Amino acid sequence: MNPIDWLGRLLRPAGPGRRFADVFRYARRALELSWTTNRRLTVLLALLTLCTGALPAGVAWVGARIVDAVVAAIAIHRATGQVAYGTALGYVALEAGLVALLAAAQRGLFTGQSLLRAQLGQRVNVMILEKALTLDLVHFEDSEFYDKLTRARREASTRPLSMVMRSFGLVQNGVSLVSYGIILVQFSPVAVAILVLAGLPVFFAEAKFSGDAFRLFRWRSPETRMQMYLESVIAREDHAKEVKLFGLGPMLLGRYASIYEKLYREDRALTLRRDAWGFVLGLGATLSLYGAYGWIAITAIMGAITLGQMTMYLALFRQGQSALSSGLAAVGGLYEDNLYLSNLYEYLEQPVAPPAGNVRKGPDPGDGIRFEGVSFTYPDSDRPALDRIDLVIRPGESLALVGENGSGKTTLIKLLTRLYRPTAGRILFEGRDLAEWDEGALRERIGVIFQDFARYQLKVGENVGAGDVDYFEARERWQEAATKGLAEPFIRDLPAGYDTQLGKWFKDGRELSGGQWQKIALSRAFMRSRADVLVLDEPTAAMDAGAEAEIFEHFRTLTRGRITILISHRFSTVRMADQIVVLEGGAIVERGSHADLMQLDGRYARLFSLQARGYR
Repeated sequence: MNPIDWLGRLLRPAGPGRRFADVFRYARRALELSWTTNRRLTVLLALLTLCTGALPAGVAWVGARIVDAVVAAIAIHRATGQVAYGTALGYVALEAGLVALLAAAQRGLFTGQSLLRAQLGQRVNVMILEKALTLDLVHFEDSEFYDKLTRARREASTRPLSMVMRSFGLVQNGVSLVSYGIILVQFSPVAVAILVLAGLPVFFAEAKFSGDAFRLFRWRSPETRMQMYLESVIAREDHAKEVKLFGLGPMLLGRYASIYEKLYREDRALTLRRDAWGFVLGLGATLSLYGAYGWIAITAIMGAITLGQMTMYLALFRQGQSALSSGLAAVGGLYEDNLYLSNLYEYLEQPVAPPAGNVRKGPDPGDGIRFEGVSFTYPDSDRPALDRIDLVIRPGESLALVGENGSGKTTLIKLLTRLYRPTAGRILFEGRDLAEWDEGALRERIGVIFQDFARYQLKVGENVGAGDVDYFEARERWQEAATKGLAEPFIRDLPAGYDTQLGKWFKDGRELSGGQWQKIALSRAFMRSRADVLVLDEPTAAMDAGAEAEIFEHFRTLTRGRITILISHRFSTVRMADQIVVLEGGAIVERGSHADLMQLDGRYARLFSLQARGYR
């Protein structure tokens, strides 16, 4: 039987004990995680655990033999004058060997734990990040999900090893207790009962307070996340300008401190209750220990046991109570680890819609893009962000989306790129529903640059190469894309060209202007040479109107034959599009060319006239 299966059955028995074992249902998963991370190291730790559990009883037994051998040798010497120390020295040598072996096992256990801790921590962090890659965009826009992610990342990366080592520690202390019990029962079964019963109150108290601590941990996830956010606002370079300019620092730091004070008061109250009860109940265990000491001493005085046996029983009772306390603490710790580990698996088991499609091309390439009765409502809203959208975009056609903030423009693009899934209706590309497309193949065909595009703290070339991961380090493709994106001239002037580090997080990092960053983002879009659809979602907002118009005209020239979609608040740029769609409240209220919409004299015409008046 697989060792993990055996331990799993031990921790999850059938019948009446099943309910208690369910409390530790994640112990098996933690052991499996350790086993699959490093089998040899897990087996080695298990063997060393058994050694450290069994050897102390052997040392105590040999110690009793040494005392009895010395007493016997003294008696012989007094009676005959002969010195017989061979037996005593033999036992001394044996005990020295056992102590050395125990020290080696303990050192090996410590070393193995350190190695496994590093491997398990990395493994769990990778699992958390791998899960993040499978999640939908909606998950990252959900505050409750962020609480799950925060809890998982804060504690769960260290809890699997803690649970594994406490499981091993439980086995170790169990072996020690069995070995101690076998010897102590020869003195009196009552002594064994006292040993066991004295440690139970402390265990139940620890289990209760572990549960209280876990509930406190879960309740305050939003406050903890706010603390992390305030740290980033105060300490990161992208917030530093406004924090200093508006004098926000003291106010934000005050909020950070007030959250800490609130959390500290809760922790202090729990700690004081926990330690007070631990002291009172531990005092009872100490009294039972010294009561047993007196009993053993009186028994030795009465001649019922030898001096060596008295020494052994005293040592075993002391060590036995320590082993019992450690074992019960391990059980309480397992309960606590189980609670915290539930955060990790709650996050890892977050439902994710399975990939629905696997096709890589549509049956009708000339059909372009179709929105048919498409609606979308965010999970935490009862008002649709898009409502019954019908729209056709032909190959080679340019489309401009116009509307106030919140009208649904960016949401429409996120549906097109399948970052969201429609709550009603369907979207077709080349005559096939997006739900049937292979996600990777679909996104290879669509290049998008959003207004809030990422500014990677990487080299210039890698910032451009991020547009196509297959050519992430291809210098020729970097240069070609940067030329199309009008970034090549200023890149040539940077200290190390495409190898210049961007951002201020790393040594020799250079910061770009807003317009330069936008040209980097535009170049990133041109990395997707296989894309049939290119989307610009206000990525040139930091540029003046003339520069934006020049870039869009350049963009149209380079993308002839492709579908291009532009979102912009500048009507001087929008008017170049073949088709203009005006969105309001998630619905299409006007559509047509610039000339058609101006002749209609509706919302578009009024907005265009207002903006044009501002340039006179």
